[in-house]
Amino acid sequence: MATQLEQTKALQPVVSWEALPDDFQLEDEPVENTGQPIIAGALRESLEISGFIQPQMLIASNFGLCATINGQFVVKAPDWVYVGRVNQALGDRKSYTPNLEGDVPQVVMEFLSDTDGQEYSVKRTHPPGKWFFYEQILQVPVYVIFDPSDGLLEFYQLENGRYELKQPDENGRHWIESMKMFLGTWQGTKEARTGYWLRWWDQSGHLLPWAVELIDGERQRAEQERQRAEQERQHKERLIAFLRSQGIDPNDLPTE
Repeated sequence: MATQLEQTKALQPVVSWEALPDDFQLEDEPVENTGQPIIAGALRESLEISGFIQPQMLIASNFGLCATINGQFVVKAPDWVYVGRVNQALGDRKSYTPNLEGDVPQVVMEFLSDTDGQEYSVKRTHPPGKWFFYEQILQVPVYVIFDPSDGLLEFYQLENGRYELKQPDENGRHWIESMKMFLGTWQGTKEARTGYWLRWWDQSGHLLPWAVELIDGERQRAEQERQRAEQERQHKERLIAFLRSQGIDPNDLPTE
């Protein structure tokens, strides 16, 4: 009779890291709604503007992560993924196999919509569930599940081989050590979408801006400069008028 240890070992998946065959057809998973790519794009945008992104990194959305489990290729496409180092920077990369092509992803994110619960699936049989794949196969250190409809952010950290739900800090944010960034939620409008967003804050607690926010900031500074110049002009005109009312020609005043 097989021992419990032998049975447990028999249930352990055999994982290998192989390049996908050239003729392997990646499934085109449809984006569930138009908001998801906007949220993912906004996450990348602020990192890019801040100068965080480096050539050796891989940051992508709805992008295939690959592994071979028990001899069968498995591909999952998280809504957002961050890999700190890849072996080769490719502009037209279609998929990514950890360990073979570079580091294991440090962060994966899934954005909820009309979901069937795949984000929480621990199904082990082929094809395995997303939770099982990220936790047990890839062993991604940080798994984020975000519901844009109500702003709920679930932040899971890998501890002793299992995801543990973590509470945010006093500012409602989560620290990601591999990125040296805080992740949290923010409510507002961008690209005609009003609602909840995921945003980055640096180590000092400063919000990483979007391009539109930088443009708005420059516009506000330009307007403030214009207002100051206008105030100075009006002040000068009042002073000139006062001097003339006292019989003093402003042109006769010494310049120094």
